[in-house]
Amino acid sequence: MSAKLWGGRFETGPSAIFERFSGSLHFDRRLFDADIRGSQAYARALAHAGILTADEAEMLVSALAAVPREGLADATDEDVHTFVIRHLKQIAGPLADKMHTGRSRNEQVSLDTRLWLREEIDRTLRLLKALQTALLDLAAQAPEAVICGYTHLRRAQPVLWAHYLLAYFEMFDRDRERLLQARARVNLCPLGSGALAGSGFPIARERIARELGFDGITRNSMDVSADRDFALDFLSAASIAMLHLSRLAEDWILYSSEEFGWLELGDGVTSGSSLMPQKKNPDSMELIRGKSGRVFGDFTALFTTAKGLPMTYNRDLQEDKEPLFDAAYQLEGSLEMAAEVLRSTTLKPEAPARAAAESWTVATDLAEALSRAGVAFHEAHQLAGRLVLESVKTGKRPRDWTAESMAGFDPRFTPEMAALLDPAEGMKTRRAPGGTAPETVAAALAQARIRLESYPQ
Repeated sequence: MSAKLWGGRFETGPSAIFERFSGSLHFDRRLFDADIRGSQAYARALAHAGILTADEAEMLVSALAAVPREGLADATDEDVHTFVIRHLKQIAGPLADKMHTGRSRNEQVSLDTRLWLREEIDRTLRLLKALQTALLDLAAQAPEAVICGYTHLRRAQPVLWAHYLLAYFEMFDRDRERLLQARARVNLCPLGSGALAGSGFPIARERIARELGFDGITRNSMDVSADRDFALDFLSAASIAMLHLSRLAEDWILYSSEEFGWLELGDGVTSGSSLMPQKKNPDSMELIRGKSGRVFGDFTALFTTAKGLPMTYNRDLQEDKEPLFDAAYQLEGSLEMAAEVLRSTTLKPEAPARAAAESWTVATDLAEALSRAGVAFHEAHQLAGRLVLESVKTGKRPRDWTAESMAGFDPRFTPEMAALLDPAEGMKTRRAPGGTAPETVAAALAQARIRLESYPQ
């Protein structure tokens, strides 16, 4: 076991049980690169403050760059920070003992976590953009395809397939906004805060922040020591994104089933059965749906851990890492998988079009046409409902009615209303922004593409 970054006050070392229980290297080794970068910046800051000479600082910077990543997996150090300082001492000798002048591990952990999480958010944003691109590409393949829109999982109104895909585009766009908001709170530099009271040395905090690419510095040293809001912000955004992915997965699982028959998922994202030769299972989407609960649990874990902690730092906060690492990993994997599923999916437009045509998804169109013709909407709603009831009793589908038979049922059904028995006709009236009229959806698709191309990542 390597020497601790603390210990002068203790006559004996920690017990072996405590060592095993409190060690974190097995998961916080992911922060290795961030720890090296942060420590290099701090060495330069110490030189700027006159604590190190320029040559000493550059010696430490070079020595930190030489710290080997190899051996991380098998090391017995308490954490990644101890691993780095142990190797730094082997390379730089006694000079390494100056490295922690004025720096607490509390602020060091916060810095490393922020550096790591910033990169993970950027990677997630790139994967979100790829998924949104796949949605728009899929919409462009069948811009005129008609499907059923559902409420209560019952056929409700006809919509364009592209309109449906745009709904998920907007969900993921809100996820982008939330991740960017989280990133803004992540991207503040805590170095110079000390353990809780601020540094006792003239550390140029803004200078370090600029060097490490932060937008600014944190404002209160006590807050920094205790703060994990930035991690909760990310976990909240990740949970909502996984919720949206889970909803998409549920739709794809249903719509690719034999009962719906709307979609064909590619062989590369499905699996078979060890017993039943005919099976083609949507395992990829089922795994996404399942992993959403895991990410929700990650958020709940840290949210619960942070509840009721007294100011400022408490060791409980070591428990932030595993939920954070896991949620980032699961979200990135799920976004990548979902995009791959979309790229492999084939719409079979006849099936959803038939479902829309055979059910009474056009009933609202008829009621609204009656209303435009001067019938009070409540009465128009009742009249369209009675036409549906008659059809259910007699086994008629919408296409079984003609202009003459509709007028015979009630003369307020005028001849031109018979055209609305075709699901594709009624949707043409839904031209308000956000609606499913073909020209409105075409404009929305074009606008979504422009928006997407404007995103840097």
